[in-house]
Amino acid sequence: MTLHYNDRYKKKRRKNHLTLLILTALFAALTAVGAWISIPLPFTAVPITLATMLASIAGALLGPWYGALSQIIYLLLGAIGVPVFHNMTGGIGILAGPTGGYLIGYITSALLCGFLMQLLCKEKTTWWGVAIASLVGLASCYVLGTIWFIYLSGTGLVASLTMCVFPFLPGDALKTVVIVLLVRKLRPALQRTLQR
Repeated sequence: MTLHYNDRYKKKRRKNHLTLLILTALFAALTAVGAWISIPLPFTAVPITLATMLASIAGALLGPWYGALSQIIYLLLGAIGVPVFHNMTGGIGILAGPTGGYLIGYITSALLCGFLMQLLCKEKTTWWGVAIASLVGLASCYVLGTIWFIYLSGTGLVASLTMCVFPFLPGDALKTVVIVLLVRKLRPALQRTLQR
């Protein structure tokens, strides 16, 4: 009886792992599509994209490790020259450029969002839990990106925040609403699928 239960448990675990790996690859691709939808701003090198939103959704749905892995895959593809970054660009030069810190921030965004979802939404996917998780993830992206931007450009903190953070806050508030709506709908369905 125990042997039969262990076999079923192992099969289910393998199936869940495979499902999560497929979703990891899907979120790497979705992040690329989100990056291609970009709006350049005349006063900064940092464009508006949907990629930040997708990094948070990846962490919220897949958990910290698979969510972060999806963003690592995305960045590795871009680093080797696949045109997955904003405006269909790619290459290590983009990661080393002024937007590189924000791109690396996608990993921390997914990681933190995933951890906070596990902590705040353990039993039920609440709107406030998703909102807090996504806002903390976005904030980590801003911190890394702004530090890197200051380092590369030599711009002061206030000027960097004015160019790279403040103009994006209204859009990020809207993205957070979309994240809450999508995650509250999709996460319970994904959890049911993984429990089968």
